[in-house]
Amino acid sequence: MKGGRVLRPGPHSLWRDRRFVRFWCGQSVSQFGDRISELALPLMAVGALHASANQVALLTALVWTPNLLGLFLGAWVDRRPGKRQLMLLADLFRAAVLLTLPIAYAFDTVTLGQLYTVALLTGAAAVVFNTAYSSFFAHLVPPESYVEANSKLSASRSVSFIAGPAVGGGLVQALTAPVAVIADALSFVASAILVGRTRVDEPVPVPGQVPVATASAGPSLLRRAREGLTFVIHEPVMRAGLLCTTTVNFFTFLAGTGLLVLFADRVLQLSPGAIGLAFGLGATGGLLGAVASPAIARRIGIGRSIVVGAVVFPAPYALIAAATGPSWARLGTLGAAEFLSAFGVMLLDVNLNSLQTSVVPDGLRSRVAGAYSTVNYGIRPLGALVGGELATLAGLRVMLMVAAVGGALSAVWLLASPIPGIRVLKPASDRS
Repeated sequence: MKGGRVLRPGPHSLWRDRRFVRFWCGQSVSQFGDRISELALPLMAVGALHASANQVALLTALVWTPNLLGLFLGAWVDRRPGKRQLMLLADLFRAAVLLTLPIAYAFDTVTLGQLYTVALLTGAAAVVFNTAYSSFFAHLVPPESYVEANSKLSASRSVSFIAGPAVGGGLVQALTAPVAVIADALSFVASAILVGRTRVDEPVPVPGQVPVATASAGPSLLRRAREGLTFVIHEPVMRAGLLCTTTVNFFTFLAGTGLLVLFADRVLQLSPGAIGLAFGLGATGGLLGAVASPAIARRIGIGRSIVVGAVVFPAPYALIAAATGPSWARLGTLGAAEFLSAFGVMLLDVNLNSLQTSVVPDGLRSRVAGAYSTVNYGIRPLGALVGGELATLAGLRVMLMVAAVGGALSAVWLLASPIPGIRVLKPASDRS
């Protein structure tokens, strides 16, 4: 029961839920805006400020850096009573920060330091939004609709990766990068408006629902952060999920997008247009994976779907490493591998995110999300650095094979957990 309405699982049921549709629209618009900034910020650094490759890499790294503070940001967010208001403020903050760039550009005062600051601040606001989102989402839809909701949200994200870069590139070319950033800022404003109008009941934790220490009036930030991390470590589903995703993130970031582009260019000798075509094909695999995840979970069980996704996501890197033959064969292999990998990551993400949402108590959601992201996302820069060294010492093909094998072995963490035996979702309160 949500807001006096009973939501029953079934095809398209969430399209009849105005609250979910409103929120989905806001997130879809925001995702397209993000694709624009992902192009516009580096192009602004290169075109307007003549940044070096290392400076552009630092700009990208700074967006992820605030995730290392997710453990504490999540603890801070968890004790705030209104998660929806925090999400709204995070959206408006990101819009305001981004708008400083076209203003500075208009007065010819934009600097690389400002770009770094914008990347860091928007990344921090994203962590706040995402840690608040975990609690908000849990009460936006009923547990039996978690997979369907995550499928729809992931599908719109996949579409943004298909069409977003083309739209962003066109805006940058027609309006210049700083002006194109305005589109992303406006997307955050739209998201804030729609989130602000999406009301959910967020129950206040009471003793008995969560650990007594969690429900106490004012434990320290450090203590609350530790409670979130402790839950992740000791809860079997969360622990196995974290070990799996951290492992797969480390190995897939060995072959991050930059090194994949380098391999496609120098080893496979594909043109930029061909590389873009292959990556676009891969994005359609993500869309198909997001849409198909609920049906696959119903067919084989949500736990087995997660295991399959954990293998299908990294394994296709072996196909890329083995690519050879005429140009059409090399292009086809790269495109097929990207398609399979994108399908696998959506199968993993949609089902694992839904399962984890169902096992976390209300009073711990933001803390758990922060602790999880600190480890899971914090490993990515390390993987990228190791991948660069491995490619330098052993070659790009060897690096890709290591990424494929090591990433696929992440499923071992799942096999040793209760996850493969879970067929359907149950609320945390129903679990023994």
